[in-house]
Amino acid sequence: MLTYVLNQNGKPLMPCKSSKARRLLKQSKAKVVKLEPFTLQLLHGSSGYKQEITLGVDAGSKMIGLSATTENNELYSADIQLRNDVVDLLSTRRQNRRTRRNRLRYRKPRFLNRVKSKNKGWLAPSIENKIQTHLTVVRNVYKVLPVSKVIVEVASFDIQKIKNPSISGTDYQQGEQIDFWNIREYVLFRDGHQCHGKKGCNNKILNVHHIESRKVGGDSPSNLITLCEECHNDYHKGKLELNINRGQKFKDATFMGIMRWSFYNRLKELYPIVSLTYGYITKNTRISNSLPKEHRIDALCISGNLMVKRLDYFYFSKKVRCHNRQIHKANILKGDVKKLNQAQFEVKGFRLFDKIQYQGKLYYIFGRRNSGFFDIRTLDGTKVNKGSISCRSFKLIERRKSLLTERRVAG
Repeated sequence: MLTYVLNQNGKPLMPCKSSKARRLLKQSKAKVVKLEPFTLQLLHGSSGYKQEITLGVDAGSKMIGLSATTENNELYSADIQLRNDVVDLLSTRRQNRRTRRNRLRYRKPRFLNRVKSKNKGWLAPSIENKIQTHLTVVRNVYKVLPVSKVIVEVASFDIQKIKNPSISGTDYQQGEQIDFWNIREYVLFRDGHQCHGKKGCNNKILNVHHIESRKVGGDSPSNLITLCEECHNDYHKGKLELNINRGQKFKDATFMGIMRWSFYNRLKELYPIVSLTYGYITKNTRISNSLPKEHRIDALCISGNLMVKRLDYFYFSKKVRCHNRQIHKANILKGDVKKLNQAQFEVKGFRLFDKIQYQGKLYYIFGRRNSGFFDIRTLDGTKVNKGSISCRSFKLIERRKSLLTERRVAG
């Protein structure tokens, strides 16, 4: 296993082997500053010998792949899992906010004081969160390795071309809802003003039904279907089953189309040498060299150094939320009592997502009780046992961070 090394001023040097790291620690010439990835800081001067290191970044909407290589060796390999709960959390917040306003008092909606109307570079919070995570993981690599250049793969997709191969010219400006004053009118016209529920249904009162919930699927026409009022009510009462597929989704491709230039331009502002590549080049390189389809392997192909000695392990990181701002749970208990949704900051000296050691193995705290019995798991969700475990048998290894990291064996 490689050990990453910083000089006295905290600047990264070339990594060393574990044997040399143990010798430096034994001779009190270095100190441990980070556990995952394991990083030392020298307590004396260093020559600062460096090689050219290329960092390949496989950008994505769900996972990020990273691989830092020299001409001969792979120095860093990682997969990072992004958050995909931001849209659902914002929808829940909007729902709670509207409920409060309707219950307490009427207030006219205010649209002119919103930041996004004044900021032309505004991006949706779900997209902004993922872009910031991309920048963070690249910054973390720069903290432990003297990276010379960055190569980013950001695939571009033409969504309208996928839906309609013959589209061209000004047709791109004429969406599928052109000439319809709202989405509902378009969906009714698309479905021929016919109910898609029970066969032979002649009810003339028509509703527009969401195939997936509005939180998850949104109000896109592909997520809407026409049902009569009777079938619509029967479905929500559980009396009617609908075998309707939404069809092909382009959420990930749409995200990449929105974020690619924003992420690339922000990287260029932060680092001196940043270049761009495309997915078809990475795929051709991977297939030509008979490599498995994994995000960190794609990042290795992006770095351009395929004939290197690869690491037999990699780092897996998972992005988690930093704060839980919802004070109360949505359901009201008996006696009009609201149950608190936020736990204490510390329970028995432990915080949520703290890294702990239990029976010689490392885990993360995913749930806490005031009694001192916690739910501990690995990052893939594996529980230690079915029940909770007393915190008296824990040993705190590292305080929680927004990126939880563990080392895994490469397959």
